[in-house]
Amino acid sequence: MTRRPAPGTDPASGPSLVDGRGALSRAVVEALRTGRPPVCATAGVLRADPWGEDLQLALYLLYELHYRGFDGVADDLEWDADLLRLRHALESRFLHALRTDLADAPRSVEEAFAPLLVEPVDLSGSLSHRLETEGELWQLREYAALRSLYHLKEADPHAWVIPRLTGRAKAAMVAIEYDEFGAGRPERIHARLFADLMAGLGLDPAYGRYLDQAPAALLATVNLMSFLGLHRALRGALVGHFACVEVTSSPGSRRLAKAMRRCGAGPAAEHFYAEHVEADAVHEQVVRHEVIGGLLADAPELEPDIAFGCAATLLLEDRLATHIRTAWDAGRSALRTPPG
Repeated sequence: MTRRPAPGTDPASGPSLVDGRGALSRAVVEALRTGRPPVCATAGVLRADPWGEDLQLALYLLYELHYRGFDGVADDLEWDADLLRLRHALESRFLHALRTDLADAPRSVEEAFAPLLVEPVDLSGSLSHRLETEGELWQLREYAALRSLYHLKEADPHAWVIPRLTGRAKAAMVAIEYDEFGAGRPERIHARLFADLMAGLGLDPAYGRYLDQAPAALLATVNLMSFLGLHRALRGALVGHFACVEVTSSPGSRRLAKAMRRCGAGPAAEHFYAEHVEADAVHEQVVRHEVIGGLLADAPELEPDIAFGCAATLLLEDRLATHIRTAWDAGRSALRTPPG
């Protein structure tokens, strides 16, 4: 097996492995460190809390093999049969929990997206509204540390859907991703802009730096897009996820840009969200009319999957927002350990 360069010697290398948080994630960590099959009973997966720290970290670690991997972990393990079998069992548990919680969710695109196109009158439950109106700098730093696991790979999992689309949907998806990846300018890649935001807030912008501090509620939001992206059968749900993110991004980004300005977070922090106000307002129209419209023209049977992807995204974002609000209301960090 090919081994990665020693930690710190390769600027494109992945983050360091973290310790497990239970039997499942410890088995994954041990397998990645040694190259031996994971020692994990199937019954343990079936008993695991699908929303818990152990299962969500185990899934995240296995998914990360398809991104940058980990320092000291063989690249070949990305397609290790034993790890893939374990990942399949974990995904089945995760998907069952999602479908159970979303049993009454909309099954049409119209029903799923119509409520998102109107700004709610009552924003009291909105985390971005709370940060805009009363958030403190330490809370903005925590929010950025949490979101870094998503934003530092922002457009990557959605790119997996491109070879699975055709015609209008494919052309429109590529156009949006082109913007996400900086329109040919590396300094404008959205992940790079978020790294600049983190540096401006005094956070470490290294890829995966805050994995060990991230709670299960955050890991689940990232795992969802990786799960959908890696399965061609779920391409409709991935489009639904992508569309949901784009439709809801612009208003939230506007509020977060104001929050950064009010708290004196610095120009880089404000710029990241200000950039998304304009860009995602355009992307919203393209993704709804061209990506979804084109996909439904080619494969109308995928409509329930598109609606499911949207509903699953909202479910996990609500769970994360509840976790953050609960922690802050209790006067404690929303991370497992506060950032330095």
